[in-house]
Amino acid sequence: MTEELSPRERALVATGAELAELIRHRSAEVLLALLDNQALDETQLSLLLYRKDLPAEVLAEVVLRKHLLKSYRVKRALALHPLTPRLEGMRLLRDLYPMDLVQVTLMPGISPELKLKAEQQVIARLPQLPLGQKIALARRGPARAVGALLAEGHPNIVSVALDNPRMTEAQILRVLSREKLSATVVPAILRHAKWPLRYNVRLALVRHPMTPLAALLSFLPNLTASDLRDLASPGIVPENIRRYLQAEVVRRTRSKP
Repeated sequence: MTEELSPRERALVATGAELAELIRHRSAEVLLALLDNQALDETQLSLLLYRKDLPAEVLAEVVLRKHLLKSYRVKRALALHPLTPRLEGMRLLRDLYPMDLVQVTLMPGISPELKLKAEQQVIARLPQLPLGQKIALARRGPARAVGALLAEGHPNIVSVALDNPRMTEAQILRVLSREKLSATVVPAILRHAKWPLRYNVRLALVRHPMTPLAALLSFLPNLTASDLRDLASPGIVPENIRRYLQAEVVRRTRSKP
């Protein structure tokens, strides 16, 4: 009778409700024995791997059992677990779907190195993603990936990317550092309620050749004198824009008491 067996022995043969109960057991020895239980299926193993208090030796053992890694659910659960061995976690990223890679970048406890690798994988796959997935990524994704989507300039994506709460000023500036952009990008940034209010973004917009003259002129009164002088130096902006900058410098010089 199973009542006479030790917890480890029960783990080897348990089924049904007893197996489900043993998945929550605290002992690493018992959990390792579960891996040898023929009744342990993909769903139950995934539930086991979702445990954040899972002993590291159990994760290491799952990684070693290559037949278990044929299951996408198992690979995903391992990749999302903060205690999965580093090198195996890196390898697992190659097999994850883009939105699962996004989840890796957002999971607390995942190492910064792994998050960066996952984000790089997402960016590398952007050209192959259908529009619907790109929109979902622009809405929920991490800053670097969203910045890359913004730079693509698809009309259905730019406003979504700019509204993403994870979007950062650094990514906006990175996009504006590109001289060649889709015609949708600069106007979308200018229309946005948040980004044109940032001083550094305004400075980048003044530098950018695609910024409309009216918008550029509206920013000049708010720029510092030192930035105006720098921008008015030869070769920084087109000559016709430089004349407006020089005129603003002269205006301020004359208005000083």
